[in-house]
Amino acid sequence: MANINTKKGVIGILTGGGDVPGLNPAIRGVTIRALHEGYQVIGFRHGWAGLVDMVREKDYDNSDNFLVLTQEVVDRAARTGGTFLHSSRTNPGRVSKSNVPAHLKDTFTAEKNDLTSEVLRNLGWLGIDTLIPIGGDDTLSYGVRLHKEGFKVIAIPKTMDNDVPGTDYCIGFSTCVTRTLQLVNDLRTSAGSHERFMVIEVFGRYAGYTAMLPTMAGAANRCVIPEYRFDIERLTELLVNDRNKNPSRYSTVLVSEGAMFEGGEMIFEGETADAYGHKKLGGIGDIVSDKVKELSKKFNNGKTIEVVNQKLGYLARCGDPDVVDSIVPMAYGNIALELLLKGIHGRLVVLHNGSYGNIPIETITSTKKIVDIQEHYNTVRLRPQFSSFEAKPLFLMGS
Repeated sequence: MANINTKKGVIGILTGGGDVPGLNPAIRGVTIRALHEGYQVIGFRHGWAGLVDMVREKDYDNSDNFLVLTQEVVDRAARTGGTFLHSSRTNPGRVSKSNVPAHLKDTFTAEKNDLTSEVLRNLGWLGIDTLIPIGGDDTLSYGVRLHKEGFKVIAIPKTMDNDVPGTDYCIGFSTCVTRTLQLVNDLRTSAGSHERFMVIEVFGRYAGYTAMLPTMAGAANRCVIPEYRFDIERLTELLVNDRNKNPSRYSTVLVSEGAMFEGGEMIFEGETADAYGHKKLGGIGDIVSDKVKELSKKFNNGKTIEVVNQKLGYLARCGDPDVVDSIVPMAYGNIALELLLKGIHGRLVVLHNGSYGNIPIETITSTKKIVDIQEHYNTVRLRPQFSSFEAKPLFLMGS
């Protein structure tokens, strides 16, 4: 057993996957409530990697793997973006031979290794009673695995793609939409000055929410999303028409990074995949830019229309959280503690139809959350559609 003085119990918390604004407020929400209730909180560094790389020796320096959280620590970080615990895309159930920690290399020698047994031993060595992972469906899918192994897990959803099943809202989504609106509005001056198309690539591997909501809010004329393979000629024709109707003579399309051409597949930077089997996306915005420029003369009396091409990327996920991503994470953290205090675990904290709640953690791996094309996306006009907004969730497209 590690030399850690416990009180009422010990809670573990970690953040995994891509950073988003709102993670630090969530960590604070958990920690402040836990300390008030008499628990100790241990923060694991680098997501699941902190639990994989630990060495169970009393005098070993594990400061790069975990730290005891105090009110002073979490108060200082709570107003900032990112995660002070850091993050990774480590999947303990599938660790490559080269990434197995040095002290375990003699035991785990396969090309892919399941280190779950070590993770459970490390949790036990630290005296962790309940683990609270904060992440997207990849990070939380391993939380489901630990739950099935019998460990107490309460999950908090985070991802700017807003695609964790079972919840209308994931930490980071509001700030992502806010940033997208701000950045696209800033880019309008260049697009209008030169009378160009504006092609903006945004996040969204399997779900198009980060393109849909800003488009609905007026950031763009059109959007193309992963859920519908689009016709590039139709998109170009629409953009030309939009440009002709605009007194400033420009038009805009938001392109989800996972969007696909009609008859095509996702565009990847290379063949290397992460621990969850995902290849790095990249390039669809560049290809759309080249294609709409090339095809523009077909719909513009033989004249080519130039393009402002921008990939928002990390600009949409950096910086401080907005008001929604300051309040919701705090509430999520407190709900997680309320469940723990009631002896309830194996749950995912959610927002559904405007109310906070919780659902079985297995929901994360049993279904997918994507845009309902028939209800929310006009495949002819390549933009969002709604017949009515009454009784819809705050961000319109719920789980």
